[in-house]
Amino acid sequence: MSLPSSDAAIPPLPRAKAPRGRRSMFLRRPFFTVALIVAAAYVLAATFAPHVAPFDPVKQDFMAMMQGPSLVHPLGTDSYGQDILSRVIYGARYALIIGIFSVLIGAAGGLVIGLAAGLSGGWLEWALMRLIDSILALPSLILAVAFIAILGQGVDKVVVAVGLSMIGPFARTVRADVMQVRVQLFIEAAQLMSIPYLRVVWRHVLPNVIFPLAVQVTIRVSEAILVSSSLSFLGIGVTPPTPDWGLMIAEGRDFVSFAPWMSAMPGFALALLLIALSIVGDGIREEFDPKLRRGA
Repeated sequence: MSLPSSDAAIPPLPRAKAPRGRRSMFLRRPFFTVALIVAAAYVLAATFAPHVAPFDPVKQDFMAMMQGPSLVHPLGTDSYGQDILSRVIYGARYALIIGIFSVLIGAAGGLVIGLAAGLSGGWLEWALMRLIDSILALPSLILAVAFIAILGQGVDKVVVAVGLSMIGPFARTVRADVMQVRVQLFIEAAQLMSIPYLRVVWRHVLPNVIFPLAVQVTIRVSEAILVSSSLSFLGIGVTPPTPDWGLMIAEGRDFVSFAPWMSAMPGFALALLLIALSIVGDGIREEFDPKLRRGA
């Protein structure tokens, strides 16, 4: 009876699984990849709008009023003869500027209030959290309308109004993270070593709350764009003839029966950007949020 060969006696070793790296994220999340490409296309179009747009977005041509899509005007024209494609491209610039900078204002304000509430305790924490609860009790759009009534209209006023209306969610997130970090053993060890309190906050507390805050920023950009477009649609946000999507939708609603492209084109551009940013934000949160990664 022949003995089995040594090669046959040793079972093959299982292949090691490839590590879950950042590069493989694009393969594991195809919807995230497509949404990221769409969002990047919007960013590029907004950045190079003067070179991409075929016409001046505010130039009026009364001889070409409400023309349907054609080779000259691929998305048609509005009631003032303005090229809708050019206005949609420039509208992406205003939408991203308002969305990004307003979220940064909200994140900065939320970081300050959240840190103060999470680290102070006592009556100061109670007062700050009751302030945040009062902000969260109202929708962001209602708060933005109230701030616009105080500040006035314009792109810069919309950025500030939307940013102030978004402080509440950021402050609540930062405060919850600070409450978890300050009871960790390394914080107690740093305090026992008589390290100055501000240095402990700067080197140990702040780095542990900044990254979850950055993840929230990517998620809230789409909400800020939606709120700013809603303000313009209501007529209290960006003023004409600024090429804002919400303003364009509002201008075209009176002609929707015989010139539907006036509202449909900016509405489609807005919806596509919001969907893309939402998918990108959710993908980043699921991939990099420490809470979700610990639960996985």
